[in-house]
Amino acid sequence: MRRVRIAPSVLSADLGRLREQIAAVEAGGAECIHVDVMDGHFVPNLTFGAPLVGALKRLTRLPLDVHLMVERPEHYIAEFADAGASVFTFHPEATVHVQRHLSAVRAEGMLAGLALNPASPLALLEEVIPDLDLVLVMSVNPGFGGQR
Repeated sequence: MRRVRIAPSVLSADLGRLREQIAAVEAGGAECIHVDVMDGHFVPNLTFGAPLVGALKRLTRLPLDVHLMVERPEHYIAEFADAGASVFTFHPEATVHVQRHLSAVRAEGMLAGLALNPASPLALLEEVIPDLDLVLVMSVNPGFGGQR
């Protein structure tokens, strides 16, 4: 059986105490830091961008896992790679050329993932399974932290 892996989300952080909170999750056994990126279009909320990932990269050696809930995520692949992201996950419904963008993510040196909303069909993965490093299965519709 696989062991539990902890990936706390920056969405829950107090940004005024970010250095302290990153140190606390590292000490608590976190294996990576999850960064929820929302654009106010694909989802109704607006959150962080590549500058926060760059700041986190200076605060931790943990991998940075970015989950883009944005329209046209392909426009941000190089920007997040340059900022220090280790994992780049996006929603297949947010773009047209899923496989092309998964390849671009890997070409930038990041792991490539797809996120599925609760109602997204698994068939969205069928043709790109060989190009995936991970699948994020959402238990709630994306856009707001703290949902039940």
